[in-house]
Amino acid sequence: MKLSQFDFELPDELLAEHPADHRDESRLMVVDRKTGKIEHKVFKDLINYFDEKDVLIFNNTKVFPARLFGNKEKTGARIEVFLLRELNPETRLWDVLVDPARKIRIGNKLYFGDDDSLVAEVIDNTTSRGRTLRFLFDGSYEEFRKKLYELGETPIPKYISRPVEPEDEERYQTIYAKEEGAVAAPTAGLHFSKHLMKRLEIKGIDFAEVTLHIGLGTFNPVEVEDLSKHKMDSEQVKIEKKATEIVNNAKIERRKICAVGTTVMRTIESAVNSDNTLNDFEGWTNKYIFPPYDFRIANCMVTNFHMPKSTLLMMVSAFMGHDLMEKAYKEAVKEKYRFYSYGDAMLIL
Repeated sequence: MKLSQFDFELPDELLAEHPADHRDESRLMVVDRKTGKIEHKVFKDLINYFDEKDVLIFNNTKVFPARLFGNKEKTGARIEVFLLRELNPETRLWDVLVDPARKIRIGNKLYFGDDDSLVAEVIDNTTSRGRTLRFLFDGSYEEFRKKLYELGETPIPKYISRPVEPEDEERYQTIYAKEEGAVAAPTAGLHFSKHLMKRLEIKGIDFAEVTLHIGLGTFNPVEVEDLSKHKMDSEQVKIEKKATEIVNNAKIERRKICAVGTTVMRTIESAVNSDNTLNDFEGWTNKYIFPPYDFRIANCMVTNFHMPKSTLLMMVSAFMGHDLMEKAYKEAVKEKYRFYSYGDAMLIL
């Protein structure tokens, strides 16, 4: 398939700037792959589509406040630093993106906080915007991390044109987030409230947790017409034995196994045995799913509405079939569903 097949007109007003008032009251489009039927529901109606012993798989990654603002020494120019990943805790080396990048060269120092209590030195250029920074800070590693938390802000996506607000700290995080390391939220999970989780539990639905620390690579635009030429960035993943047992038992019993989000789908498809069961796994994945693709673990998924030409949209097309995906997205635009991170959701059965 070609990149141009994943383009569509998306009106700006459908990009969600704020989350819904209540997590589980976003809208939910339900699409049945067998019949092609499309229903319009509210997210908390999701419970009606699952029975006892069905499984929901969640990504329990936790977003850290990855966006910092500092000043360049001498000129005082304001610089945005986006923390991507920690390279070495002892020497406090980090991979980051800087903006504006042209002003930031090796040897430059950046100062953070009103009292300049955190300083970073640029020690390498990695890409046009990428740099390696060494943070200089008097104090223990715990105090250093605390300082990053204090100075960093919630990394809501760039397309949201408003400044970060206090509610983002809570709402741009799933309620089951545990393992810190993501720079973007697994957004399909943002719709689950404590109340809905409890109701699902009471109904006897099983939960399995996996971890994929989302990097910015997830949002890298695809710039090649031939989809097979696109490369995904590697992201860190972990699947523990407990999760594999829950999922594999459900598979034996032919239950519904639902991937909550594209990150969960990529995680589980990165660790499949030759007999199509799930393996425990710890490491990195650069799994890239585009049509045609044979999914081997999950038989349904929850996902948000994605941007044109994105790898996330390609995965959805591979899972539900391209024609049905196009039909569902046309309907979503017509019915004014909200798109992207803070937007509405789709359940694909």
